[in-house]
Amino acid sequence: MSRQTLTLSGNWQWKQRDPKIRSVLDEPTKHGLLLGQGSKDTTSAWRKAVTSPSEIHVELLKADIIPDPYKGFNEHKVQWVGKREWLYLSTFELSQEQLSSSAELEFEGLDTFCTAYLNGVEILKSENMFTPAIVPLAPLDADVSKGTVSSVQAVVSVLSLSSPPRPKCALRPGTNTLLLHFKSALLEAEALEERYGPELMTVGPYRPIHLHIYKARIADVYVKALVSPAPELACAIEVTSTIHGNVSDVSGLEITLRRPDGSIVRTQTFDNGSKIEWKLDDGEVSLWWPVGYGQHTLYGVDITAVHKDGTKLDQATKRIGFRRVELVQEPLVDAPGTTFLFEINGVRVFIGGSNWIPADNFLTTITPERYRAWLQLLKNGNQNMVRIWGGGIYEPDCFYDTCDELGLLVWQDFQFACGQYPAHEEFVASVEAEAEANVRRLRGHPSMALWCGNNEDYQQVFQWGLSTLPAVVIYEKVLPNVIDRLMGNAVPYHRGSPYGSVKEWDTADPNIGDIHQWDVWPGKSAPYQDWDIMGGRFVSEFGLPSLPDIRTIDYFLQDTDPSQRRVQSKAMQQHNKAGAHERRLAIYMNENFWITNNLEAYAYLTQVMQSEGVAAAYRTWRRDWKGKGKQYSAGVIVWQLNDCWPVSSWAIVDYFLRPKLAYYTIAREMLPYTIGIKRTVEKNRETDRPRQFYEFGAFQSIGASIEVWGTNSSLLEKRGLVKLSYIDLVSDWQYDEEHPVTLLPNQATEILATSCPCPPHTQPTPEPDSDSDPLPTTSHSVIVYAVLLDESGQVLSRYADWPQPFRSYEMPNPEIQLIVVDKETIRVTVRKPAKAVMLSVEGVWSVGGEDDQIQWSDNALDVIATDPQTITARGLNGRKVSARWLRSD
Repeated sequence: MSRQTLTLSGNWQWKQRDPKIRSVLDEPTKHGLLLGQGSKDTTSAWRKAVTSPSEIHVELLKADIIPDPYKGFNEHKVQWVGKREWLYLSTFELSQEQLSSSAELEFEGLDTFCTAYLNGVEILKSENMFTPAIVPLAPLDADVSKGTVSSVQAVVSVLSLSSPPRPKCALRPGTNTLLLHFKSALLEAEALEERYGPELMTVGPYRPIHLHIYKARIADVYVKALVSPAPELACAIEVTSTIHGNVSDVSGLEITLRRPDGSIVRTQTFDNGSKIEWKLDDGEVSLWWPVGYGQHTLYGVDITAVHKDGTKLDQATKRIGFRRVELVQEPLVDAPGTTFLFEINGVRVFIGGSNWIPADNFLTTITPERYRAWLQLLKNGNQNMVRIWGGGIYEPDCFYDTCDELGLLVWQDFQFACGQYPAHEEFVASVEAEAEANVRRLRGHPSMALWCGNNEDYQQVFQWGLSTLPAVVIYEKVLPNVIDRLMGNAVPYHRGSPYGSVKEWDTADPNIGDIHQWDVWPGKSAPYQDWDIMGGRFVSEFGLPSLPDIRTIDYFLQDTDPSQRRVQSKAMQQHNKAGAHERRLAIYMNENFWITNNLEAYAYLTQVMQSEGVAAAYRTWRRDWKGKGKQYSAGVIVWQLNDCWPVSSWAIVDYFLRPKLAYYTIAREMLPYTIGIKRTVEKNRETDRPRQFYEFGAFQSIGASIEVWGTNSSLLEKRGLVKLSYIDLVSDWQYDEEHPVTLLPNQATEILATSCPCPPHTQPTPEPDSDSDPLPTTSHSVIVYAVLLDESGQVLSRYADWPQPFRSYEMPNPEIQLIVVDKETIRVTVRKPAKAVMLSVEGVWSVGGEDDQIQWSDNALDVIATDPQTITARGLNGRKVSARWLRSD
């Protein structure tokens, strides 16, 4: 008999635990199934589950028992849900033949405290939502001492996750029931609200439950794709497997390696228990590369357990990619500290990516299609890494499968964040089981680039003045030992983030390890124009918040009074979880932009601020990638890509997958070839304002200089031309110049350093008196606009450096024209420079409507008269496009 797997995805019921019933085991018989759905009583009857896997808030919402906690103030109306006990019940049938085989019940994820009963027999306690459990089962009349193993009944109450040493006698004709008894436990920090999410204590069997029936089955298999160091890059595979059941029936394992099109590379049968290793010939397989460096080639590996009589007992299929990943920390030639860079297949890669939080507070609502949409946005935005933050979850398999397919590297935090964890024996054992389960599950993905022990836990020692960190035993022994035992050095391990090195674990030293740069926003509220003096070898967190799309704001303002549709309303505060956000946001907005009370205009301005700030970080730190020995900065990962509910936050794409302006400005900074400009204003005396700001008060600006550079992430030098235009905003003056350039491979190249020109007829003539103060410069109204072209004249990238602060000068009317060339192409022209042109579709706004299906090739445009831009909008279908841009009113 070959292995059968029954996924218990149907026939689920749920209810609230009835405190009047003494035993939970009596709940299935005391209450029947609710036939009508009008009642809101959750204790006196069972209700059919809408989804499986399931989460109780989703069930209650679908049953119209609770209001949508994502709207208005409803979050506070549903707090009672997390304070109750909840039950789930399911039934399934088994034949006599099936019951004569070995059986295991696999729980992929229970949230969080759960006790499971099968036919009245307790089979499992769970108290760690990150650890799956496999429970061996036997018939109720079986004598397990003799190794013997009839429909099934199961009852489950939600409480610890450990596999019994021998089968539980619980199988019989009957029913499975899952009871959830929710308490605070080791669960995703997001469920406890972490600066961006609602406080909703989720409950339920949030991942699938399977019943495996078999004579022998492949319980675990690891196909290790090996690549030798460059330049050889020779490929091989090793296969290790774990067989459950009657191992003596397995005569061998048949291994087949398949190309992406399904054709066979090679196949071979190995004796069971023998070492399985193939050394592949040159050219027999292709390497897997991340975004921007080549194809993301994936191969299928079929592993078949063969019975002694030649029949197939079980088969598993894995996908692999051949790639080598190394974390390089080596001395620099002319700077202190060491590098912190990723080398893939011998190529050093500058990382530009985003931090990831769970995409919904209710995990069961995130479909594979929604995961793919999120990750496709990341790739389309030219980013090459996603960091899975330690305060969320280990994502489901479809997440990592999609990363493999799209070429996205994964930085995976173990799930510890912003806390002080204990190190007593029971807790450490739970953590070790959690780590083993997730390392086993994820170790074969070519997208996996780094395991990281925690998020900001080492940092707490400095922030809180602690004398010790008990959990170092977890980060420095338990986790690395698990990785070494299960996958060797196939993926590097980093003890924490931020973290220096094994020799020196200072979390704030910019010269070693990675840093979280939060001097901008929550720390010192430093100006975002100062990124060049706040960088590090690798910046794995930084960011600025903004309001979401106005359609998203209108969504969460539902269920509130119309008076709440204003910038400083209570409902707007409800949907912004950042500490002291009112004061901090006011500082950045007041420093850089004029003040408005119009909600839609304010939302747009916050997105302009965010887009200017975070793009400047990518641009500035990528400039420090200057070739081997001078890779002073090797990566930038913004906080954060996504939201878990409709909210104002650091996300660059809001909850409904609507990109903010920052998404587009980052995408431009991560193009294969970019052009950058830095302006420094010379002042008559030192000030505490950004060096890019012009002065118009007691201080005066007397000149300005510019630096121009280009970047090239390809492995070949790139010849081209830089066109610079200096354009005055208050007159018709414009000065143009050209500079041939050769961009060196895989690094930044300095191009030009000069003074910033300004209209000569506006320059005041100084008095002959040598003691007079220098006169102010008029470059305060001059835009420096750069276009990088290749040798054929094709535009590779653009960048416009505008005088700052924006609030200090009048914006001319750009006289924008939007010309729809065809159904999906728009040409944007202006007569005067336009800043941050945001294109959108006119019409009715709806969640998931046609207006949400448009994919803009670019947005948040800076446009000048001599360089009109053409944008594609997939899904536009000829509809009318409107524009908003930065203006003075």
